Order: sequence, then C-alpha cells, then structure tokens
Amino acid sequence: MGQLTYAAMLVFVLVVTLPLELVLRTRVYARVVRLALTLLCVAVPFAIWDVAAVHAGHWEFDVAQTLGIEIGPLPLEEWAFFLVVPLASVLTIEAVRSMRPGWRIGDEREEQA
Repeated sequence: MGQLTYAAMLVFVLVVTLPLELVLRTRVYARVVRLALTLLCVAVPFAIWDVAAVHAGHWEFDVAQTLGIEIGPLPLEEWAFFLVVPLASVLTIEAVRSMRPGWRIGDEREEQA
C-alpha cells in the first residue's frame, strides 16, 4: 500500500480540484495552449532543480512510497507532481476569479477606449 502513497496524493489533488472546472466553469482545460505554457514555465525549472538536487545527493526518493517507475533520476510521481500541483493552483485561482469577477490578478486584457 505504501507504494501508492505519492500517486494517491496526486490523484486526490486532481479529484478535489476537478469540481472547480465542472461546477464553476473555469475553462482551464479548454484553454489548452495557455495551460500548457503555464505548466511549462513551472515544470521545466523545477524539474531541472530536482534532477540537479538528486544528482548532487541533496535528497532522494523513498522507493517504498512510489510505484517504482523512474524516468531518469526521478520517480514517475515526481514528474507528475510538476504538472498536477501547478494545474491545481491554476484551477484554484481561476475559480476565485470566477467568483470575484472584479478581482484583478494582472493578466487581464487592457480595455480599449
């Protein structure tokens, strides 16, 4: 059961945030390019950092807590983490924005005069 710990946490995060897309209609999944660019900006630097830290021996992953599938020096779940957590963050901020339409976060288009 311990091998499912990390994967189960990622699934939990996805399941908990999915209603934000369905109920509040945040349209995060519908804007594929925007979502991909956002995830890319987060995933790439953190993946590089993580790979470097593992390579340098700063930390390691407990194989008893993962599925045992590794891509390079990182377990599959760690790669998924770089996508799941930022996705949940984007869903959350878009859900807040959908509930508070006047709330500006800085990516709004300038209104034409």
